[in-house]
Amino acid sequence: MKSQAHEGWTLLRERFDDGGLSGASLDRPALRELLNRVRGRQIDVIVVYKVDRLTRSLADFAKLVELFDAHDVSFFSVTQSFNTTSSMGRLTLNVLLSFAQFEREVIGERVRDKIAASKRKGLWVGGPVPLGYRSVDKKLEIVPEEATLVRKIFKTYLDLGSIGALANALNAEGLKPKPRRLANGQDIQAACYRVGPLAHLLKNRFYLGEVVYRGEICPGEHAAILDRELFEAVQQRLKEQAVERSNRRLSSSAVLAGKLCDDRGNPMTPTYASKKGIRYRYYVSHALLQGRKADAGSVPRVSAQEIEKLIVDALRVNGAVERDQSDREIVDRRLRRAVIGPDSISIQLKTLRAADGAESGAIEALLIPFAPPLLPRKGVAHAPARNESSPKRAELRC
Repeated sequence: MKSQAHEGWTLLRERFDDGGLSGASLDRPALRELLNRVRGRQIDVIVVYKVDRLTRSLADFAKLVELFDAHDVSFFSVTQSFNTTSSMGRLTLNVLLSFAQFEREVIGERVRDKIAASKRKGLWVGGPVPLGYRSVDKKLEIVPEEATLVRKIFKTYLDLGSIGALANALNAEGLKPKPRRLANGQDIQAACYRVGPLAHLLKNRFYLGEVVYRGEICPGEHAAILDRELFEAVQQRLKEQAVERSNRRLSSSAVLAGKLCDDRGNPMTPTYASKKGIRYRYYVSHALLQGRKADAGSVPRVSAQEIEKLIVDALRVNGAVERDQSDREIVDRRLRRAVIGPDSISIQLKTLRAADGAESGAIEALLIPFAPPLLPRKGVAHAPARNESSPKRAELRC
């Protein structure tokens, strides 16, 4: 930067280069290091080849300018005649960034349109290769051994009638899910079959030789693994299971089912334990049921009656509820979501319109203190259940 020597600029030997990474995001290693230097007041002027090499988002650029101003840092482009030390330079910069963002958005629209057109033609456009197939020259071919496993999974589900039981059966045989390849070429192997991925597999119309895009079903270029009769029988059983689960939830005394989560986002599933003829109800993190203890929140188990009383009492005090409403009616009407943490429960309330009592879409937050009791072994405060008609959930073991 000899041309700027008269300004007193001294060129640092180190460059901050994020080659190959999109300027649409600020989550880039070299940029993070640059911003750390800025916060440490080790840099006075930032020089780039073009302004869109720093960012191509006006919103992100506004954040960067705020950070630069707070630390007295100027911004200069080599190929574009402006710098942020003057008002005209700032105006020019905002105009250029508007065009850079427009270009990025147009490119994104073109890519999405191309993907949509390819899927409507039944083409595979990339992504994780489903179990039963392999990619050869950008086309999918059937892997006979994996195709046999896919058919076995569908038939076993029909025999057992439960995704949880299906996962247990596959894991008992020592079968492993297909490894997933990341963008960096690394393969990730799941430890065991789990309910979520199996549910997705059982609903995947890809195995019928079809491609689904935004609800539209198109004939695929790839060969089918399943016959339609088997696939439709599985879909019918899945629908029946969904209705059964809904009915069980309505008849169950677990009023927080489907609305309680731990502080890592895992649903808290109602279950129970029996001892000497007495049934004790509690909620347990779904991660714990799936054998992912490390992924469970800070409170993986909690007494059902204790947590229900705390939340329902808070809803009665802070929500517009009628005196004779049951606990379930109050939860269904006012509770959107509850997150249990180590020392508090975060509650999201539904905001109702005064005119018709319908949900307005707005969210009110409420925080109530909570101290989970510490018991030996499981750390669960057991309280006898008043009435429980739902069956005990089968645990997944890896």
